[in-house]
Parts: sequence; C-alpha cells; structure tokens
Amino acid sequence: MPRRTDPEVKARALRMFAERVGDFSSKTAAVEAIAPKAGVSRATMSRWVAQLEVDAGRRPGTTTDEAEEIRRLQAENQRLREDNEILRQASIFFAGELDPRNR
Repeated sequence: MPRRTDPEVKARALRMFAERVGDFSSKTAAVEAIAPKAGVSRATMSRWVAQLEVDAGRRPGTTTDEAEEIRRLQAENQRLREDNEILRQASIFFAGELDPRNR
C-alpha cells in the first residue's frame, strides 16, 4: 500500500509547480525539476499534476470530489447489502420458528 504524503507537502509541491511551470519547456521538465526539491518522486508529482488538471477541467477524468462521492456511495452500498443480508437471515429464522410443522 502506498504511503500517505503529508497534505502540506503535496500543496507546497503543486504550488511550486504552478509558479514555475512557465520556466520550463514542458510540464515533464517542470515535474522532473520540482519533484526532488519537494521531496517526492517524479511519478508521484506527475500523478498530482495530472489530477490537478482533471480537477481544473483541463483534462478528462474523474475529479477528486467525484472520486470521494463514489467511495462514499460504495461504502453505503456495502453497509446496505450487509443490513439486507442480516434481515434476510432473520426472516428465515423467524419463519422457521412460526412454522407449525416445527412444533
């Protein structure tokens, strides 16, 4: 599992990128120069920049807010499935208890 980076480090790295991207010939060159200064890998910095572009609407994809909503809905869906399974098992149990053939 990937380790979590401090949100302040991420914010600082993205701020550095936004301020300095114009000084480089490409976004890739900017990422390669800024990532070591921010203390993160080039791959991590590249993912953050790509997600920033998605969130800004400059690139297609799932925004951070949409991804959070999807995770929340999946967790709620899982809880509801578990609740339904408990209720189904309980109804089977009580139906058996009320069946006169079982007396």
